[in-house]
Amino acid sequence: MGEKKPKTTRRKLRSSYISSVISISLVLFLLGILGLLILNAHKLSVYVKENISFSVIINDQVKEIEIKKLQKELDASNYIKSTEYISKETAARELQEDLGEDFIDFLGYNPLLASIDVYLYADFANPDSISLIEEDLLSYPMVKEVFYQESLIHLINENVRKIGVFLLAFSGLLFLIAITLINNTIRLSVYSKRFIIHTMQLVGATRAFIRWPFLAKSALHGILGGLCALILLTGLLSVIQKEFMEIISLRDADIVAILFTGIIVMGLILNWFSTYFAVNKYLRMEEDELYY
Repeated sequence: MGEKKPKTTRRKLRSSYISSVISISLVLFLLGILGLLILNAHKLSVYVKENISFSVIINDQVKEIEIKKLQKELDASNYIKSTEYISKETAARELQEDLGEDFIDFLGYNPLLASIDVYLYADFANPDSISLIEEDLLSYPMVKEVFYQESLIHLINENVRKIGVFLLAFSGLLFLIAITLINNTIRLSVYSKRFIIHTMQLVGATRAFIRWPFLAKSALHGILGGLCALILLTGLLSVIQKEFMEIISLRDADIVAILFTGIIVMGLILNWFSTYFAVNKYLRMEEDELYY
């Protein structure tokens, strides 16, 4: 019987440690997802804005060599990321594919005009900048008009701003929830050892001596929880980057390093402080209060 009791106790302690590490790793995994969103929020915003385009419609009868020259001038501009020349024939072919019929045979001629699709850098992809760029482009004699959906650009910029505010608020809320969950997990773990803490006090152990094993084990659990969270997060990133390679990628060494280091440090700090305050609570308690 004497041998079975220590084995049972060790099994219970092992189970308690494992459940503690799992709880911490899941919370850190959620924080990791949040960190991933925050670190990639700007990149996502840039990606969306730089995929907004407008069309520079060219007057009829303008020679292709002149259009190509204009395209090169646009490519050299500091506000334009890239351009794409759409000839009359290409425009007609794309429209035929969309309509599913040959409208040129019906009309007898190609009514479409050549154009240059322009993609701006994110800092210039807003209504005010595009309006100024439009004025500049219309000063070219060969440019007939500049076509873009102003309402859509307004909507995209407004939604990007709203998403940023929402993400910030959600981040704060989730961080508070994470702290609460980790703190409660640690408090329950220390609560189960409150009588051991009191016994050590009775035999003359100092508070620092009593705290040290709890803090050391807590730090270890925080690191283990962080490592488990990193494994889960790496798996998630591997799946996500197949669909969103241009936005989220394991090849972004700076972002991945910041995120992974942040998770480990967060697990260590949150665990350490939660354990410190939980142990101190029972160090200050009288023996009668331990039963409540």
